[in-house]
Amino acid sequence: MTVIAMSRTEIDRMSVLQDLAACRIKMTEAASLMSLGRRQVFRLAKAYAQRGPAALVSRKRGRPSNRTYPADFRDAAVGIIRERYPDFGPTLAAEKLAELHDIHLARETVRQWMITAGLWKDRRARLKPVHQPRYRRDCLGELIQIDGSEHWWFEGRGPRCTLLVYIDDATSRLMHLQFVESESTFDYFAATRAYLERYGKPVAFYSDKHGVFRVNKKDAIGGDGMTQFGRALHALNIDIICANSSQAKGRVERANGTLQDGW
Repeated sequence: MTVIAMSRTEIDRMSVLQDLAACRIKMTEAASLMSLGRRQVFRLAKAYAQRGPAALVSRKRGRPSNRTYPADFRDAAVGIIRERYPDFGPTLAAEKLAELHDIHLARETVRQWMITAGLWKDRRARLKPVHQPRYRRDCLGELIQIDGSEHWWFEGRGPRCTLLVYIDDATSRLMHLQFVESESTFDYFAATRAYLERYGKPVAFYSDKHGVFRVNKKDAIGGDGMTQFGRALHALNIDIICANSSQAKGRVERANGTLQDGW
């Protein structure tokens, strides 16, 4: 069984020609329906009677255009762009090809060749992915976002230090703030203990992928895959969730910015 790919226009023409062959419509009416002249309709009707639906399909379909550049010419142009202008956009690359290499191509041709060669991305591919919002937890104290904000908190009156921020995910309430020299494991131990003694255990802490919270070495072969801080939380039956992007922990990030601006 032969499968014939037809466009919407070709399918509509076939329906009109079938009506014409069955004498349900006249030649003038068929010409009007297909927006063609009588002579064209006559030729199509004759070809359809001889070869069937295949007579309506363009013979150029599936064949390379007569205006297509030779493959070796295209490969040579792309090779020059890859070697000398890999970080250029299509417009500038086309200008350089014409100016320095006597290769005159339309910008759109260069753009399509660069996309095929992986040297350029179209606008849709360059758009940043949309991050789905992570909805707040329902209860106060259920999920606590934690982060360290390094800043000149005391301006010239003291050294640069880090503020450990514990913020409630459900209400954006600042639960605990503690100044430390740096984001170290022992500083997080002390700050977390102070939080737990005052508020009790949350279901989980939500953090970034700092080395205090997650083992970031892919080739690590020893241990149980958890950091010291992670093991301590595991012993207390508290989960640690590491965000995949800064947008995911936006509440604590915004709190850091507010604190820095208003301190």
